[in-house]
Amino acid sequence: MSCWDTIADYGLRSIGIGERLLPRSDFTLCQQFTLIGSGMIWNIYFGVLALAAGFFLANALAVARAARSPLLRKPADWFIFVFRGSPLFIQFFLAYEALVMLPRAGIDVLGLTIETGWLTRAWAGALIVLFLNTAAYSAEIFHGALMAIPKGDLEAADAYGFSGWKKFRRIQWPTMLRLAWPAYTNEAIFLFHATTLVFFSGFPAFQQRGDALYYANYFADKTFNPFVPYPIVAFYFICLTLTVIWLFGLMNQRLNRHLPAHRRVRIRVRPQLIR
Repeated sequence: MSCWDTIADYGLRSIGIGERLLPRSDFTLCQQFTLIGSGMIWNIYFGVLALAAGFFLANALAVARAARSPLLRKPADWFIFVFRGSPLFIQFFLAYEALVMLPRAGIDVLGLTIETGWLTRAWAGALIVLFLNTAAYSAEIFHGALMAIPKGDLEAADAYGFSGWKKFRRIQWPTMLRLAWPAYTNEAIFLFHATTLVFFSGFPAFQQRGDALYYANYFADKTFNPFVPYPIVAFYFICLTLTVIWLFGLMNQRLNRHLPAHRRVRIRVRPQLIR
């Protein structure tokens, strides 16, 4: 079997397309690259959807935390504190145990039965945990940027007659994003790296077809050689990290397009080794 045949057979196996059975012996480098790359589809799925949904919740939490009313500020404070104060790994296990306890027959709401079994699957349950976790960390970043908006910008907005929603939309929110974007880029990178924890979380994979770490672990167990599959995983994540830096760098240029070149903040990689 040529490498092109291997890619055709296993390139989309993680989402149920292609060969059902994994190779059992005589593993080639092409097979390992192809299957681990196939598993990366799920890591990208978790990262992209959690980041996209978490961005909007993080903005809402940041604004709520800056509100004067304790009815808005206190729930946001506690949400951020709980998810930033506990390990992501523990959050996975607690969420899985809580979702498993839901009735298997579903929940009756106004005479309608809502299925709950799908929440115990990795594609949904693990995604929810990642979404809430990154929203809490991103909200802290955005809140810090919101509090760091130069006073002169706010005074200029008042002088032009901006107030309320218009002031927030035209002045505060764009400035908040511009100040927070470098730190938010590192949060996005860490989120994609954190998707590897789904393999250990207890959430069952889609049709027993897991993510990149699932296939790397399979090859390491079969060959008793972890020094080939795991560096392949690292290679894929390095490529993914460079892609994230490039995309977020383009957005950073967009946010800072009105500033002189010497005042623009460049994106720098600062991996968060410890949450």
